[in-house]
Amino acid sequence: MFLPETATFCITLLVYGAILLLLIYYVLTLADLECDYLNAQECCRRLNFWVIPKFGSHALLCVLLLLGGHWIMFLLNLPMVLWLYYELHRQRRDSLGVYDPVDIHSRGLLKVHLRNCMIYLGYYFIMFFVGLYCLISSLIKGDPIKRYEDDEIVTDF
Repeated sequence: MFLPETATFCITLLVYGAILLLLIYYVLTLADLECDYLNAQECCRRLNFWVIPKFGSHALLCVLLLLGGHWIMFLLNLPMVLWLYYELHRQRRDSLGVYDPVDIHSRGLLKVHLRNCMIYLGYYFIMFFVGLYCLISSLIKGDPIKRYEDDEIVTDF
């Protein structure tokens, strides 16, 4: 094992929580663009700044789960990492990033980006609670009362 299970799942929950907060920021920023409180250039600059950290944190989480031997959690996270990698590399060479102001206005991709953010939110909410379940189950694993023998209970800390 790379890290104790409890530490692995604590880090997992922190990463999921951070990505959930980031996705809420994405939704609010795209909603501001939709209501014309923000121009497209500024909105895309703000969102593109967080694309690589989101991908990197999720990829590091997958590596952590793989090294920790948590195969099921790794396999549940792998499709999202592959999708984020695909999304990152499918953009055109002349675009400003995943969120491009020209594409948002000319091709009408604002609704597509909002839909994708909602799908990501659903995925990360589910994975947050799966990670919470794994953390709780790793915390209650084993005998919580330290015993030297079957009948003797240790009261020293």
